[in-house]
Amino acid sequence: MNVLIVYAHPEPHSLSGALKQVMVTQLTALGHQVQVSDLYAMNWKASLDAADFTRDRQGKPFDPAEDSKLGYEQGLQTPDITREQEKLRWADTVIFQFPLWWFSMPAIMKGWFERVYAYGFAYGVGEHSDSHWGDRYGEGNMTGKRAMLVVTAGGWESHYHPRGINGGIDDILFPIQHGMLWYPGFDVLPPHVIYRVHKMDDARFQVECEKLEARMNTLEQTAPLPFRRQNFGDYQIPSLILRPELAEGESGWRVHLQRQRKAARAG
Repeated sequence: MNVLIVYAHPEPHSLSGALKQVMVTQLTALGHQVQVSDLYAMNWKASLDAADFTRDRQGKPFDPAEDSKLGYEQGLQTPDITREQEKLRWADTVIFQFPLWWFSMPAIMKGWFERVYAYGFAYGVGEHSDSHWGDRYGEGNMTGKRAMLVVTAGGWESHYHPRGINGGIDDILFPIQHGMLWYPGFDVLPPHVIYRVHKMDDARFQVECEKLEARMNTLEQTAPLPFRRQNFGDYQIPSLILRPELAEGESGWRVHLQRQRKAARAG
């Protein structure tokens, strides 16, 4: 299996750096091919702007979507963007590892998505009609690939409980997992979150390494999150509202998960 790790932490000798190396070592020992995009080490440019494309706009103002579309189609993207797209094509599984900063990923990783996810590559694909609204949310160019998040957080696990002060971790990660991974077609594996990282002693570090190694061992077997597919009948098109008979009376991100039907009672 080909595994790409997209990693964002500015300090190579951090806990995050050590955890990254644990994943690389374990995956390599299992016989997988591994590439790492270490965004800070790469001095990755975070902002999407006109400098990302070599096309002559002939005095027209920069249009992020249009310039991205033409840049991708005509091979006018900067080489750093193209290299990351090639890594995504190569990968069977992509792991995004980052510390939770201000309830999201570091800006440098957000910029990776904004620049690498070109129009025609990760979005803006597929027909739009009365029955099909683009190849997205379970379809798209990343279909058949797996993705997961490895996240470190300073707060206690209880702080990220559904009734915790920070809000539930699933609520916080939903825009990333559903909107940035499921949207272009990745099968999204349950996240691996490590809490209270500033209180990490050697004994606990060893335990956390073993847990992370266990997740690496089962990357190919772990069932993905059962997000609903957009174009397979659960959503009304073109409104894209979930059909009223599904998760009736409910709202929020959990309605976008398929529910297992209860087995009929015998007799």
